[in-house]
Amino acid sequence: MTKLFAHFLRDETGASAVEYALIVALIAVAIIGASSKLGTNIKDTFEAISNRVSPEP
Repeated sequence: MTKLFAHFLRDETGASAVEYALIVALIAVAIIGASSKLGTNIKDTFEAISNRVSPEP
């Protein structure tokens, strides 16, 4: 039983999977933040264009 536990402690195959998962999560957060900011800018741009093309009565 002790050998099995020692082997489990030395096994690092799961560590790389956890590291990749953290990297993917950070990339996802960056994409969500950037797209949120970009979406707001695009919305403002289209509203400005719309106001110039057809001014309010």
